[in-house]
Amino acid sequence: MRSNTCLSGSRRATRIDFFLTLTVCLLLGTVQAQTFTVLRAFKGTPDGRGPNGVILDSSGSSYGTTYSAGVRYKGIAFKISPEGKETILYNFLAGHGANPDSTLVQDANGALYGTTQRGGAYNGGAVFRLDDKGRETVLYSFVGGADGAWPNVVIRSADGTIYGTTENGGNTGCEFNWGCGTVFKLSPAGKKTTLYTFSGGTDGAYPGGGLVQDSAGNLYGVTWGGGDVNCNNGYGCGTVFEVDTAGTETVLHTFIGGNDGTWPVGLTRDKEGNFYGATSGGGTFNNGTVFKLHASGQETVLYSFTGGADGSQPGAGVVLDASGNIYGSTLSGGAGSCYCGVAFVLDTSGKETVLHSFTRGGDGAGPGAVVLDAARNIYGTAGGGGDLSCGYNGQGCGTVFKITR
Repeated sequence: MRSNTCLSGSRRATRIDFFLTLTVCLLLGTVQAQTFTVLRAFKGTPDGRGPNGVILDSSGSSYGTTYSAGVRYKGIAFKISPEGKETILYNFLAGHGANPDSTLVQDANGALYGTTQRGGAYNGGAVFRLDDKGRETVLYSFVGGADGAWPNVVIRSADGTIYGTTENGGNTGCEFNWGCGTVFKLSPAGKKTTLYTFSGGTDGAYPGGGLVQDSAGNLYGVTWGGGDVNCNNGYGCGTVFEVDTAGTETVLHTFIGGNDGTWPVGLTRDKEGNFYGATSGGGTFNNGTVFKLHASGQETVLYSFTGGADGSQPGAGVVLDASGNIYGSTLSGGAGSCYCGVAFVLDTSGKETVLHSFTRGGDGAGPGAVVLDAARNIYGTAGGGGDLSCGYNGQGCGTVFKITR
């Protein structure tokens, strides 16, 4: 179940919150963005609640899903025009997938692909396709158990094959029989193959944040658990992993806590083969990090969040621009008394600039994943805030925002 606090933004972040003890530090000076615009403040039913991030098309329209609300209370798929006009593309319902909890991917014909946390034929979540007419097709329903459950964001290759992970299921001897997750592929015809099943040991547990694929077809991702089983009271502090085309897993980095970081939440890859990501915990101040994993396998912590005005606890991965600057968000921290998260950029020297501190007012609270357009404008969603007449106890139902630098 989603958290409704400022730390909301994803189910996975809520689970990580269980292990985190947040430390409120002295506020630091920040630099605000030139222009912050709320493109949409969600209003609950019949609108959505709890957006999951957006993708952009060539016209500047953004597409995404909300975790809940809509006319069936199971979430919606939406489109936001550059002017902020919302179109509800689809209302989810239990038997066809319910409670989408990740960003979408779009094909050349405008069809959208994504996953739902719940619903499907067996209530273990589903992979779906939504065509440009708003017609939904369930491509696969997860059974649970060895098959996997709770799918994360998917990627789609040029031939139409879909790749993704499930956070649970797989090895049912792991985590009180819930399972520690899988890596899977889904053919264009809908045939599902489990490529790898996590054991919860040194190989990792609970993958999240989506996958990255190289030109040879190898898959890369993160797990927020497993790895060093001496870390985090036996749960592990997470890994960066590779699964090759034969289904063999290689752990590229094992997080050990402390300055190294704990609980990675996403991964991206540059053209030289280096990886970049964020961790929700650890670092010098135990408020999370941004890291680089060199193609050689060496990890460098690029930034450690203090928990003050610079932000705390990233809940999603990062994105790069053509100059090598790194953009992301944190679920907590920021200026003022809210500690409702920030959007930030790191330059190539590791210097952070806070682009916006969220207030849980009309701007939102608990930002998630961000994306860039060709002009380096930043788009994203906040899981709470916005219309404070919506949601529980005035927490708001979330926003879609744009930051123009």
